[in-house]
Amino acid sequence: MISKKRIAIKFVFVVLSYLLVSGYAKVRCTESEREALLTFKNGLIDEQGVLSSWRGNECCKWRGVECSNTTGHVITLQIYMDYVGELQGEVRSSLLELHHLNSLALSSIYFGGIPMQEFIGSMKHLQHLSLSGCNFSGSIPSQLGNLTNLSTLDLSGNYFGGIPFPEFIGSMKQLQHLSLRGCNFSGSIPPQLGNLTNLRTLDLSGNYFGGIPFPEFIGSTKQLQHLSLSCCNFSGSIPPQLGNLTHLCTLDLSHNSLSSISPFMFGSVFGSLETLHLSDNQFTGLMPSLRVFPSLIELDLSKNNFTGSVPLSIGQLSKLQLLDLSHNSLEGLVPPSIGQLSELQFLDLSYNSLKGLISESHFIKLNKLYRLDLSFNPLLMLDNAPDWSPPFQLNYINLARCNVGQFPKWIQTQMNLFHLDLSGANITDEAPIWLWNMSSSLHYLYLYENQISGTVPNISSMSIWCMDLSYNQFSGHIPSFPAYAYVVLLSGNMFSGSISSICKTLQENLNYLDLSNNQLEGEVPNCWENMPNLETLNLANNNFSGDIPLSLGDIYRLTILRMHSNNLSGELPNSLRHCQRLRFIDVEGNKLTGEIPTWIGQLNGMLFLNLRGNKLHDCFNNFTVLSGENEPLSALENEFIFRPTLIYKYLPAGPVPRIERYGYSSFQWKGKEYEYWKNIRLLKLIDFSSNRLSGNIPKSFSTMRGLRSLNLSRNSLTGNIILDIGELEVLDSLDLSRNQLSGQIPTSLAEIHTLGFLDLSNNDLSGKIPTSTQLQSFNVSAYAGNDGLCGDPLPKCPGDILRPPTTNSEENMKEKDGSIFSFMQEVGISMGFGFIFGFWGVIGSFIMKKPWRIAFFNMFDDTRDWLYVRIAVFVSKWRQS
Repeated sequence: MISKKRIAIKFVFVVLSYLLVSGYAKVRCTESEREALLTFKNGLIDEQGVLSSWRGNECCKWRGVECSNTTGHVITLQIYMDYVGELQGEVRSSLLELHHLNSLALSSIYFGGIPMQEFIGSMKHLQHLSLSGCNFSGSIPSQLGNLTNLSTLDLSGNYFGGIPFPEFIGSMKQLQHLSLRGCNFSGSIPPQLGNLTNLRTLDLSGNYFGGIPFPEFIGSTKQLQHLSLSCCNFSGSIPPQLGNLTHLCTLDLSHNSLSSISPFMFGSVFGSLETLHLSDNQFTGLMPSLRVFPSLIELDLSKNNFTGSVPLSIGQLSKLQLLDLSHNSLEGLVPPSIGQLSELQFLDLSYNSLKGLISESHFIKLNKLYRLDLSFNPLLMLDNAPDWSPPFQLNYINLARCNVGQFPKWIQTQMNLFHLDLSGANITDEAPIWLWNMSSSLHYLYLYENQISGTVPNISSMSIWCMDLSYNQFSGHIPSFPAYAYVVLLSGNMFSGSISSICKTLQENLNYLDLSNNQLEGEVPNCWENMPNLETLNLANNNFSGDIPLSLGDIYRLTILRMHSNNLSGELPNSLRHCQRLRFIDVEGNKLTGEIPTWIGQLNGMLFLNLRGNKLHDCFNNFTVLSGENEPLSALENEFIFRPTLIYKYLPAGPVPRIERYGYSSFQWKGKEYEYWKNIRLLKLIDFSSNRLSGNIPKSFSTMRGLRSLNLSRNSLTGNIILDIGELEVLDSLDLSRNQLSGQIPTSLAEIHTLGFLDLSNNDLSGKIPTSTQLQSFNVSAYAGNDGLCGDPLPKCPGDILRPPTTNSEENMKEKDGSIFSFMQEVGISMGFGFIFGFWGVIGSFIMKKPWRIAFFNMFDDTRDWLYVRIAVFVSKWRQS
């Protein structure tokens, strides 16, 4: 009996379920709405098949389409792209046929920079509108103000060309979520925004509001929970009105120019605040009290100028997951209470002046920590027991410029380590064997500028992408490099012997190789085809001998070639002409012979060409290097070529090291040896000094408009200095000394107003030094050894002494008025008669009166003797000084 009742109940349940499902199955989208959607689709280019499901009659099952369960009308159209460009085209007005649509999201569909369509403002039933990342431009149509039912508006990631912030948004009083991030608005934020009293989320980050003060009226939006105004260029202080936002959970004001915090930050009004980002501003003074933020999950106060110490109350923020106080002026000890933050995952105290010991107590409960950065605190010392087993598993460790001392043994317990930076950490220890057997996750290893000793074994099986061991005390042979390495920097060590081991493996990814300043010797191997993507090669300051290998010409991406201060011989190989990206060649201080090859003239991007101190010879007349006007490098190209850290930046998933290191050490500049690091990328230099060059200076040199330094000294050049040398309008240093140049100094040289160093000494130049502010400012030594030269700063030319002065103003006056000439004739006649009567009046008296003659010549002799003594004394004192 009971079983029959159960069967009956189940039957009724099945029937009702069938009827219910059948009833819903009959609800389907209308034909007009299906056609409207298909028309919208036809306006898009869908090469990836994103909307491949849009076929058949049942549009309610299409991707991104949602229908009402009761009426069947389309109520939601949401198409989100994984990346911009998967879909592109236009927004067609057929969407107006979707009369019941209340949610429209077309995020990251590429609409090609067209203005936003005005008809969208007629879709008055919309409650949610998201058109983020669609590449709209122009202005936002005012018709959008008609959408008074909107609770969500997201237009972020479009480019509205610096237009003022749209005031009509202040009339959309139902708005709860407003995101206009990265829209390139300018001017100011209209106060009408304070009318949005229902606002819960406001994101205006990434707009440029021109240094205006922080908008006080935002304090009127008292229901606000999430406020993001980063990268808006606000200035001044955070106003006290922000204290009205007692429901705030997220506050992001990073990357502005704010300079002070109002007292509200020290109150207790932000008990619910979970995220506080104030990084990259201009805040000064003591850090705000942290105990008033008990709910904080993320705290970022980095890149300011906060002073004082890390607050002891930091240990009370029990929910804290991210703590970034880096790039401030904090001093004192790191409180052990930081070790009580059991939820902490990200800890960055780098670039401060913290001091004292960091021991196990600072990490006692940090079992969730995955990133630790204490770098650039020189007085911070690590004090961990050799057998300490930390509670965490880090993937990022940065202790650069701390006082580490011995190589930390606890690092070998970190099985997930991705990035290890111990550079400049005062380590005086031998590299442990376990370091070279780290887990396969280690991709970045920075140990440079320590006193780490030992040898480096075969590490070809390691997963290293970037390895910098430079300026230590490593010895032995150069190891085989990791197979996937992009950057290998081993300079400034005591590696010795041959580098033939680099030929054993194919290094397809290697981009930057620096083996300079070691004790390497033998021939440079001829296997560079194994490194087809190499851009920078530095073998300088070693003992390499033999020829420069031909296979360097197989590296078509080669940009920087530095082989100076070796014992290389032979000629520059012609194969290098295939390296059309070369911008930096330095082979100074070798024993290269032959001519300067003409193919160098085809390298139009050349910035730095240093052939100084070799045995290059022969005629110099046909040299056409850099004869074209080079386009200036973009800022990115400059940085990428001369800063290894920028190379790190473009590696897969790689963090950017914070130590800025540049690509050069020293060279001749303005007659002296200089070390250059940061400014090398700004230099355009040619140095052919101390060779055996002959012939004339090529006229093509005058076309090198961007040249900043030209050094042709200590050769056997003849002929004249090129007349158009003044075309080198940004030249800062010119050295043509110790040649056999003749003729006059071109007057165009006086037109180079940037010239800061000049040496034309020890040639056969003659004539007057051209007059200019620049040329007369150099010392006499700049022109010494040219017997025919004269004029300031050398002694005056003979013609200058005899020639009476004539001014242009007198000549102009003579040309303008002929009466002046006749007047001067009359004056001249009068002066002539006056001279005759005056002269013979005196001379006649001397002839007639002998006592007068004797008295006059005695006075003359006395005056001459007095003047001679005065001059002799003055010259003697001048020589002594």
